[in-house]
Amino acid sequence: MRLSKAETRILEQCWKLQSCSIREILESLPDEERVAYTTIQTLVYRLAAKGALRKTRRVGNAQLFEPAISRRDHRNALVRDLLEIFGGSPRALVSNLLESRALTLKDLKALQDATEGAARKRGKGRG
Repeated sequence: MRLSKAETRILEQCWKLQSCSIREILESLPDEERVAYTTIQTLVYRLAAKGALRKTRRVGNAQLFEPAISRRDHRNALVRDLLEIFGGSPRALVSNLLESRALTLKDLKALQDATEGAARKRGKGRG
């Protein structure tokens, strides 16, 4: 499921608020990000149609929504999409990140250390 930047921003607010109305989402946004109520409403219903939000119940006139996907699932899908752009090659992705200076050699070393630490932990659990 691909989400626009605006849809992702609304989903982030829903993760923070958990169960929320359109008005609560709107009011939770910083002043500089506030848009019309109907814009938020459109984004919320779009997210519901895509399966990222679900309607839970009504309170008075307000329909409440909650996230239907977790942050982890959303991020995993984004990573899969990103890898797809690089032909499924993590090496090509990392190479591009290094070339574009979005990832430094220091970052790469930290990732290597974390990977080695996780491998050691997995190895200890099997003994």
